[in-house]
Amino acid sequence: MILIKDTIVSLEILEKEFCCDIDNCKGCCCIEGDAGAPVTEQEERILTELLPELLPHMTKEAREVVSKQGIAYNDPSGERVLSIVNDKDCIFARTDHNGWCYCLIERLFNQQSAISNQQSAIKKPISCHLYPIRLTKVGNLTGLEYHRWDICHSSRQLGHKLHLPLYKFLKEPLIRRFGQEWYDELCLTADEWQKAKSNQ
Repeated sequence: MILIKDTIVSLEILEKEFCCDIDNCKGCCCIEGDAGAPVTEQEERILTELLPELLPHMTKEAREVVSKQGIAYNDPSGERVLSIVNDKDCIFARTDHNGWCYCLIERLFNQQSAISNQQSAIKKPISCHLYPIRLTKVGNLTGLEYHRWDICHSSRQLGHKLHLPLYKFLKEPLIRRFGQEWYDELCLTADEWQKAKSNQ
């Protein structure tokens, strides 16, 4: 673990290689698992504001879930997560005719003209954007951990083929969540860590 400002970063985030292999997995992380994606209070508020724009594009089953329990619920640990359909599918996930999953939130974000209140737009919940990094609370600090999931096997292989470290693959969401100064310090720390390892 390394300490950067008010975060504790797992060394795996510096060492593991990763690159989403969408051609292989077809975005199945949106429709697999046994709980919804963690969502912050601010994200839940923004998505509630955007719901009128999103509802027409959601599946009938997803709209029914939203009408019964809203867009989010508390999981067994008490964490606020996005609602899911059939105990696995995100309410904001859709599948095209080729079997590819896509996120309605991200699609709406990319179609700026379709958003009535652009100030409320988010690309996707930060927990989705950061995956396979997961955030945890460690006292007053935020922990960053690498999560290993079987469905991401081809993404690990692709990252290894491209020699792409996880923290570089996730540059955009890491800067979105922690800022450019934090990310620059992470990169500097990663470089120093690699030099230290090579000198051992």
